[in-house]
Amino acid sequence: MKVAVLGGGHGCYAAAADLSEQGHEVRLWRRDTAQLQPLLDRPVITLKDERGEREVAIARVCADIGQAIAGADLVLIPSPAIAQRDIARVMAPHLSDGQVVFLPPGTFGSFLMSEIVREHGNTADVSWAETGTLPWLARKHGDTVINITTRATRLPTGVYPARNTDHALQVISKVFPSVERCEDALSGALMNAGPIIHPPLILMNAGPLEHFPAWDIHNEGTQPSVRAVTTQLDNERMRVREALGYGAPHFPLSDHYENDQWMYGDRSSHAKLVKSGDWREKIDLQEHRYMREDTMLGLAFLASVADWAQVDAPVTRGLLAVAGAIVGQDLRRGERTLGALGLDGLSRAQMQELLANGRA
Repeated sequence: MKVAVLGGGHGCYAAAADLSEQGHEVRLWRRDTAQLQPLLDRPVITLKDERGEREVAIARVCADIGQAIAGADLVLIPSPAIAQRDIARVMAPHLSDGQVVFLPPGTFGSFLMSEIVREHGNTADVSWAETGTLPWLARKHGDTVINITTRATRLPTGVYPARNTDHALQVISKVFPSVERCEDALSGALMNAGPIIHPPLILMNAGPLEHFPAWDIHNEGTQPSVRAVTTQLDNERMRVREALGYGAPHFPLSDHYENDQWMYGDRSSHAKLVKSGDWREKIDLQEHRYMREDTMLGLAFLASVADWAQVDAPVTRGLLAVAGAIVGQDLRRGERTLGALGLDGLSRAQMQELLANGRA
């Protein structure tokens, strides 16, 4: 299958290498041409995983996004949600009928990016899909080296508009057989694990993160008190899903630590993450994606949906308030809230119609 991978982060390089090795024709694009230059010079990524280390050739490395998207069956954007606005603007002229855009995960970027593409005059019938996590736990070990610690085994996915779900999942499943159907894009967005696991970890470890040169929030930072807060936050997420009529499984985050039912399957995935050492890092509480993506966008989005659905979510709102104090902003009015997206005034019926059929 022809797959365009857009972005230059850990997930994007993991996607390019992993999918190329599986036999797909991968076109890799990233905005920063200077950072892309090593791969433009030699389109090969060194892939490291449990099978060892080997070089994987990439079919095409592109400085031009149009070259990457043209003729692609699947447009894969495993980039942080903070990049979605810019990527949507530059990809807008190049999308065509029938293409599927997959955001793993999305933070309701499926709706946002669709709106931006339409605002730029492209009304192609594109399917936008999003899931709850990156398909890989991965970190770069250099300009052209990616280390994959583990791969997702379940990818609950919602599609916008939902009328395109069969087509979108048929395309995505040829690349990710672990994809599972969600009711719509909002259901898929409410599977996002990042806003559940990362805000408590960074906020409750703020002191060590600012004091030590490196700190592993998934190892010494994951203590019983932190887990208790994460569990309550996740319970609020699941109550929102239930209030909106979305069915199980809700993929409780506790499964990630306790059994093999979560998105990464093997219950040892957390131990593998810690053992790799790749997540022992310096986290800048102002700039790291755990704050800017998972908290300022993802947690704010969850809080706004809870408000709209009239679900009491005190832990969500409390964590958002603490994060807002750290960054000096009122995150209740963040750019990824339903209010900012112009959706908070919709009734349940109007929201369901929009999610099902998109803009008229």
